[in-house]
Amino acid sequence: MAYSCRAVMRYCFIISLLVSFLLVMALAVADDHYPQREITVVIPFGLGGATDVLFRDIFETAQTYLGQPVHVVNMPGRGAIRGAQYVRNAAPDGYTLLGSHQTIDLAYLAGLASFSHADFAPVSLLIRTVNIPATYAGHVVQQASDIEALIHASSTPPMFGVIANSTDHLFWLRFFEQSGISLSDVQLVRFPDTASQVEALLAQEIDFAMLNLPSAGSLFASGALVPLAVAGSERLPGLPDVLTLREQGIDLVHTTDRGIFAPAGTPPETLAILADALAYALASASLRYRITHEYGSLIDYRMLSAYSDYLDEQFHELIPLTERVHFK
Repeated sequence: MAYSCRAVMRYCFIISLLVSFLLVMALAVADDHYPQREITVVIPFGLGGATDVLFRDIFETAQTYLGQPVHVVNMPGRGAIRGAQYVRNAAPDGYTLLGSHQTIDLAYLAGLASFSHADFAPVSLLIRTVNIPATYAGHVVQQASDIEALIHASSTPPMFGVIANSTDHLFWLRFFEQSGISLSDVQLVRFPDTASQVEALLAQEIDFAMLNLPSAGSLFASGALVPLAVAGSERLPGLPDVLTLREQGIDLVHTTDRGIFAPAGTPPETLAILADALAYALASASLRYRITHEYGSLIDYRMLSAYSDYLDEQFHELIPLTERVHFK
């Protein structure tokens, strides 16, 4: 059968349309298989702090599940607001994430940030790190319950390092409240991150700082810094001889609760893949051991809506607490 030139051209046109349609569909299907490229996790604190150390270790394992590299970037500044704002403004495609903790809501409640956790898409709560008040070797205070006596005996107020409006700032305000210490009797010295606090403490430029095992474990082991207590409900496996605050008569349990956030509007299926990758990481026996024994932290995995509910509950508990201790 002979075909006219016009019929052949029409046939070729239809075939080209079909090929183009199939190509577009194939690309669309490929795009559905998140992730297709490197993922960036923004840490709104400096290098070497607990948040930095913990998330680098966790994502080292999680990226195996994801099949793509995860690049951890430190973006400190403005009390952790700078990094959080960057992620909040990022495209909601799952390729830019935030690794943070209560500081998101603390900055909001202090009037420093215009956004709270409600302006992000929560992925997973991962760990709660037990906090540790600490001092330098040779300091007259060797346990937390002695701080009050030092204040009464000193002619100058002792200096406490804080990252303004972060969890350590709130910790010390709560510690003072539970110990009967007046803010007028102490001096709060502000630092941009944990690493700079550690440097100042080692140089004996300040008396005390709230640290933890990820940021100071090796310094505790070497004797360069001294843990004065652990703010957990029980002693830590990594510091079995250090008393809890409650054992010293100070009714305070305080943890920094770290999780992953995505920009609001990130597709639910993308959030689910990320949550599964983090669950995969936390199932690693070696990582779990490091978290509990080396990092002094508790694994508390809650994904998506369960994490969102947890954040809402914690936020409502923080409101009266921050008002009571004048958290500004």
